[in-house]
Amino acid sequence: MSSNNEKEKSVEHNLPLTTINNLLSTGNWVYEKSAEQLKQYALSVEQYNVLLLLKKLNGEPANLNTIQNSMTSKMSNTTRLVEKLRLKGLLTREQSIENRRKVEIKITDKGLLLFAQMESAQMKTEKEIVSKLTKRDLVTLNKLLNKLRS
Repeated sequence: MSSNNEKEKSVEHNLPLTTINNLLSTGNWVYEKSAEQLKQYALSVEQYNVLLLLKKLNGEPANLNTIQNSMTSKMSNTTRLVEKLRLKGLLTREQSIENRRKVEIKITDKGLLLFAQMESAQMKTEKEIVSKLTKRDLVTLNKLLNKLRS
């Protein structure tokens, strides 16, 4: 039978791995909760994030690079995401008048309307996800996550 001291040493030894596994599991859990909520709108989390960025730009165009840099998952195929949203009529993709090599991407009125419909449901989901944490917990968690990534 192992002593409490040996168990504590074992946990300490495995703490980095345990932490990484917890971060990955939590990230997947949050992603799945968001994806489930967005299903009713036939959108993926990545597509929602593209619309969110474009909405925040208040009618100013974005380019593919700007969208790619704002994505939470750097593995996202931004060109494919933008094209799917364009085909749904949620954004436009046009060549820049000033620089023909540059593509300007803007959210459409239809995209803004859909985003407005999704926004309150998405905010409710976000609140549910963090509902077990106090405001102080959330501040601490954000500081620690920022520290980890810096």
